[in-house]
Amino acid sequence: MQSIESTALEPTRSELAGLTASQKIARYIPVYGLVILTVLLIVLFSILLPATFPTLLNLRSIVSDKAIIALLSLAAMIPMASGRIDLTVGYGIVLWHILAISLQTMFGVPWPVAVAIVLALGAITGFLNGLLVEVARIDSFIATLGTGTILYALALWHTGGRQVVGVLPEGFYALNGTMVLGLPITGFYVLLLAGALWIILEYLPIGRYVYAIGANPKAAALNGIPVRRFVIGAFVSSGTLAALAGVLLASKLRIGQASVGLEYLLPALVGAFLGSTTIKPGRVNVWGTMTGVIILAVGISGIQQTGGSFFVEPLFNGVTLLVAIGIAGYAQRKRGAAGKAAAPGPLPTRT
Repeated sequence: MQSIESTALEPTRSELAGLTASQKIARYIPVYGLVILTVLLIVLFSILLPATFPTLLNLRSIVSDKAIIALLSLAAMIPMASGRIDLTVGYGIVLWHILAISLQTMFGVPWPVAVAIVLALGAITGFLNGLLVEVARIDSFIATLGTGTILYALALWHTGGRQVVGVLPEGFYALNGTMVLGLPITGFYVLLLAGALWIILEYLPIGRYVYAIGANPKAAALNGIPVRRFVIGAFVSSGTLAALAGVLLASKLRIGQASVGLEYLLPALVGAFLGSTTIKPGRVNVWGTMTGVIILAVGISGIQQTGGSFFVEPLFNGVTLLVAIGIAGYAQRKRGAAGKAAAPGPLPTRT
């Protein structure tokens, strides 16, 4: 049962062949509009805030704050490519970051083993989500909302509503605290994972299969693609990435508490949805998702530095999502209208 339909709207060579330069630009604006807007925001805030915005310190702050959201957006993007949605990326990180700490402080588990356990539990959760969606035939939105709520309840039960604190090994702290080339190492984790996912989805058969399932699962099945296997695999990948984000969050915060984590759900989903409105509009894609996360980070950072209040972040997330979806919808309507205009009329009949 699908929750999202994936249909790419990027212009083709044949479509662009007969257009003038201005028409080509107009056709590309909906495709790369979010990228252009991101660049314009960077330039604008750099002009308005020359002493604070275009600085290495601000870049470090943005990377440190948004790397977790970027990982969760990439995690949510994988099931979206197959036409499903995974809400456990936001709920699960609550439990995963708590377990990453409590396994070490309460049970004396070495940190590499604790990390491996959390990643394995994330993969198992993704597998269960896949079974609920593909075997039990529950809509992915409902299935993952239920699973995520259970994970959140387990986090509350495990902590009893209290913080999980303790002295952790330096090696665990280094997972998030290490600086590489003057930037937090988490930014390089995001780039490596984004590059790997880009290669898999765009250049390997598995990626074409996932996109085919997202576009039309029945047609994909008729062409011999094992839909169930790939959808379950997408949820397993999503669950593992969400667990990794939880581990990095634990390394960053150094304490575990059930009140932390849910605030990542909306921006992560916004970043993933924005990824379907740019680069390849109508189809979630890696660099579109990264662009979505970047524009959220840049916009929020710039507005906060100009004196924005505490409600700026959720407000900006919601407005950006609506604007981006509006741009994508406009592009889809324009293309549909152009297709109808180009379609041949009925053949003349002889009397």
